[in-house]
Amino acid sequence: MRYVVGYQADQRGADAVALAVAIARAQGASLDLMLVIGEDAPYVAANPDGKRVHPEEQQTLTAQREALALVPSDVEATFHVRHGHSFAATLIEAGVEFEAALIVVGAASNGLFKRYTVGSVANALLHASPIPVALAPRGYHRMDPIERITAFIGRREGSEAAVDVALVAAGRRNVPLRFVSLVELDARADDFGENINAAHRHANTVLTEAAHRLPPGHEASVEVAHGRTFEEAVDSLDWLDGELVLVGSSRLAQKNQLFLGSTANKVLRSLPVPMVVVPRDYERAESHPLG
Repeated sequence: MRYVVGYQADQRGADAVALAVAIARAQGASLDLMLVIGEDAPYVAANPDGKRVHPEEQQTLTAQREALALVPSDVEATFHVRHGHSFAATLIEAGVEFEAALIVVGAASNGLFKRYTVGSVANALLHASPIPVALAPRGYHRMDPIERITAFIGRREGSEAAVDVALVAAGRRNVPLRFVSLVELDARADDFGENINAAHRHANTVLTEAAHRLPPGHEASVEVAHGRTFEEAVDSLDWLDGELVLVGSSRLAQKNQLFLGSTANKVLRSLPVPMVVVPRDYERAESHPLG
């Protein structure tokens, strides 16, 4: 199993590598660190061996050395340099070529510490990738294996693929699994009690079905979090340092593609932990766990 990691020689690149290492250690994956250089970058004269040399070759070699130095010895990693007009499109192309289970990138550099501000690369990935995308919060540096997977579940179309991936990923290395149903309460409505009860019923149904697909004795739990807003509901949850959240793509997404819906966007802005977004109708969960 391989993960494509969008690497840059900055904080975002380091965040992405740290998250990729943490997930790889929990899932037994190898990493493909990808440095993308613009296609219109100039070249200098050829080397004696006939190969063209980029004028920033030394910087590229430095980036390779620094990137690989971030990866612990127990995780297999390969460094790649590719040219492309679009960082996101190049990562997707590499992910498809390598049959990667996950694309990992860092959040935008102007985000608050351990919060998300989705930049142009992540935004493009979240609207086009056929492969699950993992987003590292700014300042993420934890490399120990993921301690628990939390899957946000809903009753709308699009959440099933995330549940499937969560079950396979958790079962693969016996990682504890938590299902969470979020309820946004409308103070003007008089049926919020029923909404909470319905969320509990649905969450328990998901948990019961999951029990049949997890190895015997595997730890799984369910919670319902509610608040006046989805952000408030997320803030009410307890989080482990080694938590990883999985959400499904919007029901508006094309088949096997990502599209981050309004609810997931709200959740993303509130999360203090990494998040993986799974494409709608993602069909390779069993053979490519996590993502």
